[in-house]
Formats: sequence, C-alpha cells, structure tokens
Amino acid sequence: MATRKSVKTTQPPPRAWQRMLSGRRLDLLDPSPVDIEIEDIAHGLARVARWNGQTTGPLPFNVAQHSLIVENFCSELKPGWPAKWRLAALLHDAPEFVIGDMISPFKAQLGGQYKVIESRLMQAIHLRFGLPAHLPDSIEKLIKRADRASAYFEAVQLAGFEAAEARKFFGAPRGVGHLTLDVLTTMDAQNAYLKRFETLSKALAA
Repeated sequence: MATRKSVKTTQPPPRAWQRMLSGRRLDLLDPSPVDIEIEDIAHGLARVARWNGQTTGPLPFNVAQHSLIVENFCSELKPGWPAKWRLAALLHDAPEFVIGDMISPFKAQLGGQYKVIESRLMQAIHLRFGLPAHLPDSIEKLIKRADRASAYFEAVQLAGFEAAEARKFFGAPRGVGHLTLDVLTTMDAQNAYLKRFETLSKALAA
C-alpha cells in the first residue's frame, strides 16, 4: 500500500515593517535612514505617553514634550553646546515613535533583543539627520543627566512620586533650574518639536 508523502508548507516570515503616514515602510529589524522622516517622528512621539499614561490631569504627558525639555536642560548644563549635540538630545527618544515608551522595569525584563532593535533604530535616525551613528560617551552622559532631571520633575509633579522617592530613582536635578510642568496638547507638542528640529537643523547646516 502506497504511503502519502507529507507536504511541507513554509510560512512567510512575520511582517517586520511598519507603514508610516508619510508612506514610508520602516523595517524594524533592518531600518534604513532613507525610510525615516522627521514628520513621522514628531507625529508619533506626540502621541506616545510617558509613564505608561499614569500621570495626573486630563492630558497625557507625551514623549515629544519630554524631548524638548531634555534638549533645553542640555543647554543649561552645557551653555554653548554645538547644535549637532542639541539635535541629538532632541532625538534621544526618537526610536519610541515606532516602539513606544516602555517603562524601565519592563525594558529590564525584555533584555538584550529590545536593546538591539532600539539601537539599530537610533543609528538609522542619527545617520538620517547628519549625526554620527554612535554618540561619544561624554555626549551620551550629558543627555542622560538631562533626561534624569526631566524624569525627576515629571515623577514628582505628574506621576505621583514623593520627592524622596524620585531622588532615589532619578537623583536630584543638578545644574538645571526648577521646572514647572504645563502639559501640552498633542498638536502643540508635535508642532513645537518640529519647530525646534528646524531651528537646530538650520544651525547645524550653517
């Protein structure tokens, strides 16, 4: 009696690209600088909530506004900082326009693969806008310091942290002025982000 041979079917790999409103198709596993547009970044970041949306008030505090604060803090920490590094500060969370803003405890559980994807996206973004794929350590450290200062004020004013608890996790802000947060609407944050990007890009090209 003849036996029926099993026929193996191969499934296509899962889709790894996202279609942007600009029409670009950005490959998450192998992102190309040519598929990155600042309008897509600003649109996405203005719609990504910090703190998983666990903030007070009627409006979510979005990543676009956070990025503007971090860039401004960098200028306070390092007056006269070149435009290219300030642009890097503005773009420091740009990969989140694709992958969202995951809180640090969740990132730690995801481990290395998340960091690989985030790093590839950041490198493509940097190259797209005339920055080195990998920033110097001193630049990264200053941006991180400004990032943590912003996180402290956000934690205390919006996310329900006591000051002592915020200092424990983010450190006390040093070298920056006191920040009183006024949460922007999605469109105001998006427009402000684009305007700041345009100003820094012109300074970089000069």
